[in-house]
Amino acid sequence: MKPHRQRDALSDRITAYIGLGSNLDGPSGQIQHAFMEMGALSHTSILARSHLYKSRPLGPQNQPDYINAVAKLATELEPLVLLQALRKLEEAHGRQRTDEGRWGARSLDLDILVYGDICLDTPELTLPHPGIHLRSFVLYPLAELAPTLVISGHGTVQALRDRCHTPAIERYEEAANE
Repeated sequence: MKPHRQRDALSDRITAYIGLGSNLDGPSGQIQHAFMEMGALSHTSILARSHLYKSRPLGPQNQPDYINAVAKLATELEPLVLLQALRKLEEAHGRQRTDEGRWGARSLDLDILVYGDICLDTPELTLPHPGIHLRSFVLYPLAELAPTLVISGHGTVQALRDRCHTPAIERYEEAANE
């Protein structure tokens, strides 16, 4: 049985928000390429993308700062199929998943933050993303795209962003940093 999903009135597509992060191998370029590659996924298009943001890592501090962003997608892919497609993009960018590397440096990290109005809790995927309400590097770019979006059990993205200041975050101006 498929979970209930709110679909776009004009199509059979679901709105999904994807968090992007990178701190290795030209992070801003990794993010820019990932935007293009997500738009090329089967039955998926990018509706909007946030600015880039720079933040300190959550885990060990002996690694480079992260560049983060959020993409708003329209997709017909089921959540777990979308997750697998995103993992293939991560792998194509050199991402290697290891138990020791949970908070480590990475060339590309793609997380499904929100998928329509679905709440899901499986070993592979939890929706909405369980850390969404605690992470400034997710909330700042997400608030650009969907400030009134309600995160189940937590409130609107804008209200969450206004209360969240860790880790410290700043807008990343590519020309000034390249």
